[in-house]
Amino acid sequence: MTNKEILRVYRTKEQAKRTYDKISRIYDLITGPFERKFRDMGLNQLDVKEGETVLEIGFGTGHCLEEMAKRVGENGKAYGIDISSRMLDITRKRMEKKRLADTVELYCGDAMSMPYEDNMFDVVFMSFTLELFDTPEIPAVLKEIKRVLKPKGRLGVASMSKEDGESWLLKAYEWIHKNFPAIADCRPIYVEKSIRDAGYSIKSREKIKLFGLPGEIVVTGRQV
Repeated sequence: MTNKEILRVYRTKEQAKRTYDKISRIYDLITGPFERKFRDMGLNQLDVKEGETVLEIGFGTGHCLEEMAKRVGENGKAYGIDISSRMLDITRKRMEKKRLADTVELYCGDAMSMPYEDNMFDVVFMSFTLELFDTPEIPAVLKEIKRVLKPKGRLGVASMSKEDGESWLLKAYEWIHKNFPAIADCRPIYVEKSIRDAGYSIKSREKIKLFGLPGEIVVTGRQV
């Protein structure tokens, strides 16, 4: 393996669904310390506005989707798609508790093929989700997002990054991913390059560190 190669994903979609169903109740404890700050940063950079129609892919337990729903208000609509039915159940209860159920519509499924109309969304957001897709699937997911995104819509992605390919910590993490995929099912990817190669224009890119591991927050427009 060279530094330029992105590792494959070594588990099936069904295995991923079972894993996230299983850890759904402790998911916030597992990911919160690593991801919360950067989820919020990515969402803030997207600048979601009142009245917009927005989508989060891989919404998990619904923290960002809740914030998106609040920002679009009664005149907007927030949608979420996630592979885990138990994550969906937790998020649905969250929205009901926050009195946002009328603003949010949830769907359990794979973002490779989404049940949404063309040019439907002003904003699409992915937080530590794109790197969960297998390497050949990444351009397909970005193409599907382009289909549902309005011509002047914005895509925001927060993700682990492989840009710092020489980091010993990154190499160690990739070794764990390759040898123990049940423990580390995601892996670093070339975030900006993947998005640019899919035909998007880049509005902003920020490098981040997740306890020493490299990451990126990329905000784009759709390249028509």
